[in-house]
This record gives sequence, structure tokens and C-alpha cells, in this order.
Amino acid sequence: MIPEARETGHVPFRGHKTWFRVTGGEQAALPPLVVLHGGPGACHDYTLRFAGLASPERAVIHYDQLGCGNSTHLRDADPGFWTVQLFLDELDAVLGHLGIAGSYHLLGQSWGGMLGAEHAIRRPAGLRGLVIANSPPSMALWVREANRLRSKLPAEVQAALLKHEAAGTTADPEYEAATQEFYARHVCRVQPWPEEVTASFAKIGEDPTVYHTMNGPSEFHCVGSLKTWDIIDQLKHIRAETLLISGRHDEATAAVVRPFADRIPRNRWVIFENSSHMPHVEETAACLDTIHSFLESHDA
Repeated sequence: MIPEARETGHVPFRGHKTWFRVTGGEQAALPPLVVLHGGPGACHDYTLRFAGLASPERAVIHYDQLGCGNSTHLRDADPGFWTVQLFLDELDAVLGHLGIAGSYHLLGQSWGGMLGAEHAIRRPAGLRGLVIANSPPSMALWVREANRLRSKLPAEVQAALLKHEAAGTTADPEYEAATQEFYARHVCRVQPWPEEVTASFAKIGEDPTVYHTMNGPSEFHCVGSLKTWDIIDQLKHIRAETLLISGRHDEATAAVVRPFADRIPRNRWVIFENSSHMPHVEETAACLDTIHSFLESHDA
């Protein structure tokens, strides 16, 4: 189901190494698709099904953002090191190293969509199309909706979450078990999780530096540096054609995604009825078909 890579390598970035993977694109006739994974710090693994969009004419490029996966880990970096601007600069380095900055599509999933929107606000000349998948334009809005979804969990699960968040014991197995109740409803409804999804979460567990610093201990307890992040008022500056993707059961609820639809000048929004936060895993064929049609429409 996941095509083999044609090439892997590293991009030099500020004295460190950013790992990348290229699928397809032997003929390089069409703009490549660059995939931005979530987290921050979740690694590329769970997004690998997007490699199914590759063909001899179109490359699909994954990379592990700095601090996770196959890229340089910096466990001892000052928390202030991990900024949105750092990851914007890293994206520019990847585009430049691969020689594709003049023409490319961008797909960002969850945090990756936040990063992709930030990139698009700057109106890069080579951006042909933007896919924002399961992402918020405001962390305050995300947290508000997460709290609403949490309120629908069983009472004992809510109690366990609150107890450990108040005590600062979010590494406790009881807290981790309680988060899985939320994740099974609103992150990935395919049970058991596919191997690539499990791999990404396992890698966060092995080195949670970026995730804990910028987000927090879980998808819905956001106490990191991104907690005040908000670009709603800047969305009007995005000029790239944009495809919005979300799931009916998504932690990125319709209320979360709505500002993208209302503020980005040229966009289309598709909601996958049987998905939560990962339509590319939960409804793979329909999701990839939707993205494929969008890319074809905006290759020029």
C-alpha cells in the first residue's frame, strides 16, 4: 500500500541534518508534492500513505522535521530554540536543496497544515497548490473544541485526565490509557492502529522534546509554546488555491476548520464522513482521489 522510496538523503540545515524521502518523479514532468507531518515532532511515518499520490511524472517528498525521526535530535536545546520560524526556514532549506522552490505543491497534516498555512501567507512564488489537512488556524480555538469533545468522554476517563494534568503526572500509564479513549474517537478510528501510525506515536514517546515543548503532553492538553498561536487574521493573504480536508469525527472539528474556509480567498473544503483526524488512513482511497484531482487542477 505504501510505495517504496526512490531516494532518501539529508538536507544540511544550520549545522544539523534534515532527512528526506522521495517517491516517484523519475520524469519530473509535474510539480512535486511536499508533505509536512504533524506533531510537532510526530515524524513522517503516519503520513506515508500520501506517497500513493506519486507517479513517474510527480514526486512525493516526505521529510522528518528537525528534532525527530531520522533527522538530528536536539534533546538539550533551549525551549526557545523550537519556533514556527525555525520550521519555516527548514522547509525553505528542503525546497532549495531539492531544487524545487520554483514549482511545488504543499500538503500539511495537523501541525503540518499550520506550518503550511504560515508558509503560504508569505506568498512564495513557487507554491502551486496548498492542502491543509485536519489543522487549526488558532490554538485557542483548537483547545476550546478539544474541551468540548473531552466533555463527552466517560466520566471516569475525564476524571483520570484532569487528575494527572493537575498533578503534572501525565506520563502515568493511567493518563496514557485515558488519552487513548480520546484518540480512538477523534484521532484515528481504525483499530488497531496501522503500523505507520503506531510508529509515529512510538517515536514521539522515544523523544518527546519538540512535542512537549511546543504542544504539551497530549493532543488536547496544549500547554506548550504554541498555545497562543493564531493566524486567523492573516489567512486573507494566502493566494494559493487551497484544499481543506477534515473528518466528521475529527479533533479538528468543523468549528476549528471554519476560519480557513471563511478567510482563504480560493478554497474548497471536503469533509470525510467516516474519518476523524486521519482521512488518509481511515478513508485512504477517497482521500487520495480527492487530493489527486486537486493537484491535477492546479499544476499549471
